[in-house]
Amino acid sequence: MKLDILAIGAHPDDVELSCSGTIAKEVHNGKKVGILDLTRGELGTRGTPEIRDQEAKNAAKILGVATRENLGFRDGFFLNDEKHQLEIIKILRKYRPEIVLCNAIDDRHIDHGKGSKLTSDACFLSGLRKIETTYNGASQEAWRPKHVYHYIQWKNLTPDFVVDISGHMDQKMKSVEAYESQFYDAGSKEPSTPISSKNFLDSIQYRAADLGRIIGVQYAEGFTVERSVAVDSIFNLI
Repeated sequence: MKLDILAIGAHPDDVELSCSGTIAKEVHNGKKVGILDLTRGELGTRGTPEIRDQEAKNAAKILGVATRENLGFRDGFFLNDEKHQLEIIKILRKYRPEIVLCNAIDDRHIDHGKGSKLTSDACFLSGLRKIETTYNGASQEAWRPKHVYHYIQWKNLTPDFVVDISGHMDQKMKSVEAYESQFYDAGSKEPSTPISSKNFLDSIQYRAADLGRIIGVQYAEGFTVERSVAVDSIFNLI
């Protein structure tokens, strides 16, 4: 199965929090989208890996993605090295996405910046024919995504471009709320974390509203780029 977009996150819920509106929109437009989680989020204060596995499945169903996989890297301790790069390369060559969405280039959680660079490096290396990989016993052909875009997470980074998600904000919020163990729940007995407050849950909506405001729409998501974004015509800009 070839994908149009592969969204990669260091932890289950990174993608939902940051770019699920864009994913929902493109699925609605007929694109094939997949999600790849690098870790199971096992170091998270709340919940368990097993709970988060199920929450990730529920969120994927809400978004209507074609596939979701988890590489099982060590939460907090994975590295940007050959071993980890090769595992991502195998997935890139398996699904051959045109676009990869990945972690913020700089963020509060150390795994986000690491995941960003690891994914970006793997996307480049995946295009080198002399790097040989196999999947299920079969040799894989080289594949390099055309575009690598970084979504925005905890820090309010300045986006290089924004995507109008006005018709898909409810779906985005439902995919986030699928992670019941992680986010605001007035009745929860779990320890408080920076992302378990009502303010954090509300911030997902008001950030999208603010990004929408700057382009004259209701809601939007922002991305940064590694190289200039090109358009066929200046009239393609909204």
